[in-house]
Amino acid sequence: MKHFLGFDLGAESGRAMLGAIVDGKLALEELHRFPNQPVRLPTGLYWDTLRLFHEMSEGLRIATRERKLALSGIGIDTWGVDIAFLGRDGALADNPRHYRDARNNGQLDRTFAVVPREEIFAHTGIQIMQINSLFQWHAMAQQNAPALEVAETLFFMPDLFNYFFTGVKRAELTIASTSQFYNPIQKRFATELLSRLGLNAAILPEIVQPGTLLGPSLEGGVPVYAVAGHDTAAAVAAVPVEEGGDWCYISSGTWSLMGVELAEPIVNAHCAELNFTNEIGVEGRVRLLKNIAGLWLWQECRKAWALEGTTYSYAEMAGMAASARPFPAVLHPDAFLEPGDMPGKIAAHCKAHGQAPPASHAEFCRAILESLALRYRQVLESLESLTGHPIRRIHIVGGGSRNALLNQFVADCTARVVIAGPSEATVAGNILVQAMGAGDLRSLADIRQVVRNSFDVAVHSPAAGAAWDAAYERFLKLSA
Repeated sequence: MKHFLGFDLGAESGRAMLGAIVDGKLALEELHRFPNQPVRLPTGLYWDTLRLFHEMSEGLRIATRERKLALSGIGIDTWGVDIAFLGRDGALADNPRHYRDARNNGQLDRTFAVVPREEIFAHTGIQIMQINSLFQWHAMAQQNAPALEVAETLFFMPDLFNYFFTGVKRAELTIASTSQFYNPIQKRFATELLSRLGLNAAILPEIVQPGTLLGPSLEGGVPVYAVAGHDTAAAVAAVPVEEGGDWCYISSGTWSLMGVELAEPIVNAHCAELNFTNEIGVEGRVRLLKNIAGLWLWQECRKAWALEGTTYSYAEMAGMAASARPFPAVLHPDAFLEPGDMPGKIAAHCKAHGQAPPASHAEFCRAILESLALRYRQVLESLESLTGHPIRRIHIVGGGSRNALLNQFVADCTARVVIAGPSEATVAGNILVQAMGAGDLRSLADIRQVVRNSFDVAVHSPAAGAAWDAAYERFLKLSA
């Protein structure tokens, strides 16, 4: 039996997951879990990069030394957009910043002063967000960051960890496509755009496809594969669908990524106006999607209440939300980017828009979930407008798919059937892309067949939604 080790790093935690395909089904086992906590220094907000690699190495040690497994592969997926630079000596030139670092504030206008927003979108087809790699890199250049003076290689986060394991310098396609300097039509880095911004495209590595064998690990000689390095791409690869275009997905977690899968990108004025993104997935499929703030608001409220002395589990928060009165407030989830005192920020947001803030922790919990469902409805309508095709099913995968209350809210709000699961879609996609690279699976269709064989899903049918329609009108006014 072949065993593959998938490292799945999210914004809250990371895991080393063992996977094996047995009789056409994927068996998963968690070997090691560790927190992913950013570090705030006088100079900014950073990822604890070396600690993360230490924990990943510990996961590999557990698999090979404690369990004495002969692994057939290692693969790494992470969040998108953040970047790292190596100097000429192959060492980190600076520790990677967190995408929520305040350095990015105001950067959009500074970049647009050099290259207009419309031109940037025409080059890249990516949703304009200040966290995107392009704006982070340009912010460094405008601030004369010393790391750029010695930078010889730019890495995205999974590529950095692949390098730590192997010494091989490559950029995996799916994570590169999140950067806002990849051209999805010409299928290459947008070097002309970088040149206009004074950014050195020569430090970008060669792009490789998901499933590419990078080489053996420096410790133990285990094959290391470039999987779908962007966690959303890995999750979408594991959506349990057969071919057919009447579905969309929501990869639900700290962020919600909602979109459809297409053969070709949509890069036009309408897409730019709606601010959607064309990222690349397994087999070159285009992920036309919108980034939405997701359950981060929940996570931040939970942290704030814990600091005040009240600790809730996520299950308790769901129960509180279920018992609270409907629609205590309508929020725009994407209005909240920076961390810290999320309940206070939500209350201020409500007051600024003529609403009374939620009156209890339970009402905060319910308002967040209902507002996410309302935002999903808005994005669904935009997806139908962009593609010209109706969407009849919503597949929710990732950790948020375990939130049955949110899933039912989405069904009721959108009047669509919601299929929830698998919750382990990201690591399943990671491991099954490794298996494809190793020749055990032939295609994305094979990957999805294994997923359908392996995981149960929950189906949520919509109920009558007059109250949701009224709340949606409030949401649209808020969005306007």
